[in-house]
Amino acid sequence: MQRKFALLSAATLTAVALTAALAPPPASAAPAQAQQRVQGQGQGQVQARVPPKPAQRAAADTATERRQVMTYWTERRMEAAKPLDAPKPKAGLTADAPEQGSSWTAPPTRGQSGAGVDLQAARSGGEAWTGGGAVARTTGRIFFTTQGRNASCSGTAVTSANKSVVLTAGHCVKMNGAFHTNWVFVPGYAAGNRPFGTWPATRLLTTQQWNASEDINFDVAAAVVAPLEGKTLVDAVGGQGVAFNQQRRRQMYAFGYPAATPYDGSKLVYCSGRTFDDFLASNDLGLTCNMTGGSSGGPWMLNFNESTGLGTQNSVNSFKYNFALNWMFGPYFGNEAQAVYQAAQSTNAL
Repeated sequence: MQRKFALLSAATLTAVALTAALAPPPASAAPAQAQQRVQGQGQGQVQARVPPKPAQRAAADTATERRQVMTYWTERRMEAAKPLDAPKPKAGLTADAPEQGSSWTAPPTRGQSGAGVDLQAARSGGEAWTGGGAVARTTGRIFFTTQGRNASCSGTAVTSANKSVVLTAGHCVKMNGAFHTNWVFVPGYAAGNRPFGTWPATRLLTTQQWNASEDINFDVAAAVVAPLEGKTLVDAVGGQGVAFNQQRRRQMYAFGYPAATPYDGSKLVYCSGRTFDDFLASNDLGLTCNMTGGSSGGPWMLNFNESTGLGTQNSVNSFKYNFALNWMFGPYFGNEAQAVYQAAQSTNAL
């Protein structure tokens, strides 16, 4: 993690952390790169640059492979899966920021009925979610094999044309130069129980920037999962809304299945509060949150309704700085993240 922030003295880091904790982070203009545009022909028309197509990799795209993956994930293997080491901003990468275009939103999709239980705190640094509702079905644990070991992340079922899209972090589909294998999504996971089944991925997608250099600003991915027992994922559990190119510094709720100490991956945890802009080494959004490894890929949601558990996803849990473990950061959902989502929802699930 050889960035300038790593060279700051301990006293300076303490001062920065205290300043940020005691006062709202300063308003900041959107990065110049996020405003980048190309001049069109004719009357000085300005249009957004077309983002690069997402990188894609086939997963368990045959019935035989899906049976093998589902057989592989026994309860014992799931409980033994360990979180990945969270990625960090890398030295030597360009300072490109996600490109910002027109605001775009897809509304949530209701699944099976399920009322909320009790309202939770609108500001939380990391507590068990006991409110029930749609979020307890649409959020789940992700399991996969990477470099010879089994690992876990978090993800969310979202509204999509094929009703089969899970949004997560880029490092939850590919890391250290290789796509993960044995990839499955378990919505509503609870202490080893799989109330809605195990959903193998048929295709994994991520941004070109994450694929090429694992740039933390573009740590976004999607998976397309096969139908299970004749139902699509969204038909079975519902889907959260999803939005791109939204305003920053808004109230959000973040969810995930942290599995590193002091958590154990057995239950859904949430954080909530107003987001701020990372002022150190990324163009990400920040949120006060003490979730740990395993929560990566869990959703950040706008306009979240605690009574229904429905909201609009607008980022994912991505990384933390070693010296500020009470802050979680998530990528800005700009044009590149939208391209991943659009490609995923237009992909045949089988």
